[in-house]
Amino acid sequence: MRGRTRGTHTATALGCALLLAACGPAGGPGAPRQKPVRAAAAPALLPVPHGDGSRVADDFNGDGHRDLVIDDLVKEQSHADDAGIGIVYGGAHGLTPGTRQLLTPKKQAAATGGRLPALFDAEASCDLDKDGFTDLVVSTDPPYDGQGQPPVPLQILFGSPDGLTGRAVRLVIPARARLGNDWPDQPVCGDFDGDGAQDLVVHATDGELSYLRGPFGRKGTPRAAGRPLASPGNVPTGPAADVNRDGYDDLLVRTSADGSAGSAVVLGGPAGPTRTGATLPAGLDAALGRFGRGKALDAAVGSMGGTSLRYDLPGAARGSVDTPGSILDAGDFDGDGLSELVSSGTKLRVLPGRTTGLSATGTVTVKAPAQGTTRVLAVADFTGDGRADLVVRTYRGETEDTVALFPGEKDGPVATTPDLTFSTAAFLSKP
Repeated sequence: MRGRTRGTHTATALGCALLLAACGPAGGPGAPRQKPVRAAAAPALLPVPHGDGSRVADDFNGDGHRDLVIDDLVKEQSHADDAGIGIVYGGAHGLTPGTRQLLTPKKQAAATGGRLPALFDAEASCDLDKDGFTDLVVSTDPPYDGQGQPPVPLQILFGSPDGLTGRAVRLVIPARARLGNDWPDQPVCGDFDGDGAQDLVVHATDGELSYLRGPFGRKGTPRAAGRPLASPGNVPTGPAADVNRDGYDDLLVRTSADGSAGSAVVLGGPAGPTRTGATLPAGLDAALGRFGRGKALDAAVGSMGGTSLRYDLPGAARGSVDTPGSILDAGDFDGDGLSELVSSGTKLRVLPGRTTGLSATGTVTVKAPAQGTTRVLAVADFTGDGRADLVVRTYRGETEDTVALFPGEKDGPVATTPDLTFSTAAFLSKP
């Protein structure tokens, strides 16, 4: 499940000349395949559209169109330094790769002890300061001598009418909200106390989580933060969602980092995420969605042997589907109000949601437009038609890749031919 981002976890087109045009998605089912574009072939950058603020998720410039975050960009050569974080901004017709931005520690990171970090990875995104522009939480590698509590590795890049401009600020986690000597990481955004502001939950130590109440100030300080909260596990995972429709966001917490143990649903409330709900089975990944059996959200837990289902959380009636997949995502691709399940690993499959629950019947196998290892970048509505789209990335080593957007379809679940393809090599071009 993306945070990431992870999309997560957890995700804009590089321009008509980059691979198609900067004017929006190109081609339909009959359009020719686009080859990955090397840096030398990338067009001049387009300006980021000036926005006035919006409530659209992952809208860093506030123009009402969703943007895409990409980590692990291709490199000029294998084993070179990480290029940074790529942002592809959205437009009226979807992702616009010509409108792109490269975020690097040198230009955007805050220094710690006078030193800039080398690591710069996207972790979570939400409007932390409640100004109508999405902000990006990144992880860094601040200097540490191994003694006592390590520094907070998380920083915030604030959105603006021009996108993610300016330098990041270090996330402030008050001493009272920390515990032990673990690195405070794994941030998850959500309105866990139901006050309309986005909060952050961060890993602490020994089954405790740091809970930081929003909105956040421009210096990275939360509105409030108390003592760490007891939790069934150490690893909070996003994206958060109001699983039981009570007005408070909830999150999943993994009881171990390696999938050998299960996850638990931690329910939000006036005091934040304090109540443990359903316990989920062991698996490598989990996704939340409305797959079909009740009024509340459901959970799917993936493993190499199949997918376990828990319907109508937090009650969690049991179910299963015979579709092995180590990585799971969920989204409503056909706009019928039910979520489809995306299962990836050796193959990329989309299982349609039904009122009776998920079934392998009607599964669509999505074939990436390039050879290599394919991973899901994002499941979200980038085209603004009310249906989720599937964005995947296929990479061949560290120097070649292809990003492809498969639009959701009313008769869906997703198109079998991508509307847009590009390579993250475009981020290597110098402005």
